[in-house]
Parts: sequence; structure tokens; C-alpha cells
Amino acid sequence: MIQPGTLDAQVKVLRKREAEVRPARLDPDYAFTFHRGAKPATNSLDFRQFWHRPDIAAPEPFAYVRQMDEEKVSFGFEDVSRGEKSRRVKGVFASVAGKYDLMNDLMSAGVHRIWKANMIAWLNPQPGETLIDVAGGTGDVARAFQKRASEVARRRNVTAGTMTFVSDINEAMLLAGIKPDDYDMPRLACDAAALPFPDRSADAVTISFGIRNVVEIDKALSEFRRVLKPGGRFACLEFSHMTHSVLQQAYDQYSFNVIPALGGLVTGDKDSYKYLVESIRRFPNQDAFAERIRAAGLGQVNFWNYSGGIAALHTGWAV
Repeated sequence: MIQPGTLDAQVKVLRKREAEVRPARLDPDYAFTFHRGAKPATNSLDFRQFWHRPDIAAPEPFAYVRQMDEEKVSFGFEDVSRGEKSRRVKGVFASVAGKYDLMNDLMSAGVHRIWKANMIAWLNPQPGETLIDVAGGTGDVARAFQKRASEVARRRNVTAGTMTFVSDINEAMLLAGIKPDDYDMPRLACDAAALPFPDRSADAVTISFGIRNVVEIDKALSEFRRVLKPGGRFACLEFSHMTHSVLQQAYDQYSFNVIPALGGLVTGDKDSYKYLVESIRRFPNQDAFAERIRAAGLGQVNFWNYSGGIAALHTGWAV
């Protein structure tokens, strides 16, 4: 937990450099403890490895921090190498980044905002907590987490700095989401399966509509477990499978015929939304995905279907 106090110097640096997003650097020589005064905060994070510093040379854009093998993984209805999926996914979201939030509103008639609000309600953000929002793109979940924690702080009349980290492998998505009033919201271009955070450093980890795009899903789930503090909570909101075959048939008709056409009209990129529809069909069903979360070491795993299974919220605890 980030301890209360004055963060003026560090926050000023963040605000000046918020528009600059660099790939996370894992060099321990650059690690420093985010602290208040002369003493480091208890259970504090080592932030310098991913701070927005102009003197840290950035590697190749979107560079992975790990070498990937050539085992085949799904990219929509295709089976491709891991490296090929990584390149294609980056291309998809680089193409649609500027209209991503608008398309989400159009595709779901705004209902995705209710789904995310339900996720935030389950997380129950508290003042002073640290959130890592993976595949956080435009930062809407991180902002909602901060807002809820700030409301609790005002009711309790306490001061505690809530920190939300927005990570995404796609730099274009991170840049598209920056707003002038984003405070205590560093952005990291990094792989979900190799997060540049210390063990047991986060109170909550979230990922919304992003896990199916991750190349190594099981490694990513293990990473989420690694960075959570004991008692920390995990929430994954993702498009899923309908609870009734008749509903699934109707949803398929809408998805394959309407969504790509709408994507082409709004973003000029029909193929990217065709991939997004296909990737949902290749994603494990609710029960199968819950088992994979348990296999990663998270406990008390549960899920809730939204809108008949169009989306599902999976949750778990670091126990």
C-alpha cells in the first residue's frame, strides 16, 4: 500500500511526462523505492524500472522482454506462431486505438460500461491501494478504480494516495487514452506474461476484454498471481459464450455480420473487428477459463455471466 504523505516531486515529474510512454525496463540497476520523506514505504513498489524517464533508452517499439518459441496459438480462426500473433495483435489495436472506446459503445449499446461498473463494485477499491490494470489501453478501468477509492477516502476523511498502473503491450492504445487530468496513473508498454512489478506489490489486478488477445494466457495468469499481495483480488472481464444455444445463434449472426461492417465504417478497418469476433469464439468457455485461473494459483474463483453470457466476470483471490 502506498503510504499517505506528500508526493509533489514525483507527481510533478509524472504529470510532465505523462504523454511519453516507454516500454518497461527490467534492469534492476534502475530500481528505486517510491517513498515519502527519508524512509521507504512499507511494501512499496520499485518504480524506477518503469518510470517515464527521458534518459532511459527505449528498446525496439513493442519489444517483448522474452523470447517466444514457435508453438502455434490462435489468432481468430487461424493458428499462427506466437511471434506472428504478437505482431498481428499489435497491428489490430494500433489500427483501431483512436476509435476504440467509441466502437465499444456502439457494439454494446453502452452496456460495457455497466459490466465494468459491476467489476469495480466487486473490487471495492480502498484508499491507498495499488491497482495494476493489464491491457488497460485507454485507462477507463483505472480511472473508475481511482474515483471509487477517492469517494471512500472523502467519506472517511482520510488522505491516502491510490496508485493505478495502466499496462498494455500496444503503445498506440496507451497514448490514445491519455487525458490531462490523469494523476498517479503511470503507463507501461509491456507484455502481460512478463509484468515488470515486484512480487506481492499490488492490491488488485484487472484485465478487461484483453485476456483473449494475450499470446501466453496461462503465463499471464501466473504473473497476475505473482504480483498480488496476500489477500489481493483479481478480476477479469471478457467476452464469453452465451448460456443458451438459441441466444448463441442470434449473437453469432450479429457478431459476424454487423460488428465487422460497423468497424469498417467507424475505423476504416473491417478486418480487425473480424479478428475480434473470431477471437471470442476461440476463447475457452466460462468453466474452462475458471479452471485455468485456479491452475495459476488463485483461490475462491468464481464467475458471473452478463447479458446472457455475452460477457463474463471471472474473479479470484491471492490466498
